[in-house]
Amino acid sequence: AGPGSYTVGTMSERFDCHYCREPLQGKKYVQKEGRHCCVKCFDKICANTCIECKKPIGADSKELHFRNRYWHDSCFRCFKCYTSLVNEPFMLRENNKVWCSNCTAAEDAPRCKGCFKPIIAGDQNVEYKKMVWHKDCFTCSQCKKVIGSGSFFPKDDDFYCVSCHELKFAKTCAKCKNPITSGGLTYQEQPWHSECFICSNCKKQLGGKRFTAVEDQFYCVECYKECVAKKCAGCKNPITGFGRGTSVVNYEDESWHDYCFKCTRCARGLANKRFVRHDGKIYCAECPKR
Repeated sequence: AGPGSYTVGTMSERFDCHYCREPLQGKKYVQKEGRHCCVKCFDKICANTCIECKKPIGADSKELHFRNRYWHDSCFRCFKCYTSLVNEPFMLRENNKVWCSNCTAAEDAPRCKGCFKPIIAGDQNVEYKKMVWHKDCFTCSQCKKVIGSGSFFPKDDDFYCVSCHELKFAKTCAKCKNPITSGGLTYQEQPWHSECFICSNCKKQLGGKRFTAVEDQFYCVECYKECVAKKCAGCKNPITGFGRGTSVVNYEDESWHDYCFKCTRCARGLANKRFVRHDGKIYCAECPKR
């Protein structure tokens, strides 16, 4: 700081002002670039112009300069907060405006997507897809509660806490009627929690396993065989519809695997053929004649 290009003093010798030719002896004068002039001519002709107030910086004023720019000491203030920058760190920004270090840091800091104020060093924040919020500004679009660093679900330009997302968007389990937040499965176009889609008898989960549905009840293969399936009148084993012999023959309240429905005498398969029943046994149409 300081003019650096001229000196001010009181003339003790016989010199005249370079501009108005008035004698300077015994008067205050200014010497600039080897020329002596009176204070009045200096202020009018030689003084630098303050870049802030656009007025001359007279010989009686304190001058500060930086990179060929000049200020009155009273004009050398932060453009943003008006704090005096004499003897303080500063930065020259656009339009030749000087800023203090605090305002510079705030101006260059990222802006909160919620309140649009700067996020400065030390502030707790949340970042998502190149956007940033103060931690307390990152709130649920539905209930407006602070999500902060908790779990959330993005939806278009909105963000939802877990509870609000469940109520607003999650599918509802066909059994327990509660939201399905993750995983789950679908059966006949209805959503289920994996833990709700279970065997009605043994309560084991059926997701990814073979099962049978009977009157809105689900059974694993083992429980269906044991508790639900009809027993074959021939081999006495359950008729499950799994594996060999998926076709069933029904006759007078009894059922057979199709491969078990055969003539008692000649063992000929009788599924979809004429047969005769005598004394609880099944015969082909030919064997009773023999």
